[in-house]
Amino acid sequence: MAVTAHVFRPSIGSTMNTRRALSLLEMLAVAVILGIIAVIILPRVMTSSKVSKEKTCYSNRAEINSAVERYYLSKGVWPANNLSNIRADKSFFPEGIPTCPVSGRQYRLNRTTHRVIGHTNSGNHAL
Repeated sequence: MAVTAHVFRPSIGSTMNTRRALSLLEMLAVAVILGIIAVIILPRVMTSSKVSKEKTCYSNRAEINSAVERYYLSKGVWPANNLSNIRADKSFFPEGIPTCPVSGRQYRLNRTTHRVIGHTNSGNHAL
């Protein structure tokens, strides 16, 4: 007795769907949906990035101002306006003085107040 395997071959009128690709209309719908999502999310990401850079700058300035005061208390003189004294002494910033994340430039001190020059408001970054 021979065993034969039954192979299923769908006929033309069969309800089985053998489609393997997306139609142009379906791809267009996906592209539109992705575009809408990008329009909604991108401005929020860009704004939050700007705000986080400004907050990091504020934190950096506070840390540098603290180091300037510690330098004055330990040495008896204020550091140079370009912070070269503090930069040379690795006990204050072992990994180096941070640069401004907004402008990418190095911080410097005001000659009269001995405070770091930086943002006066969110739109003005005076370095």
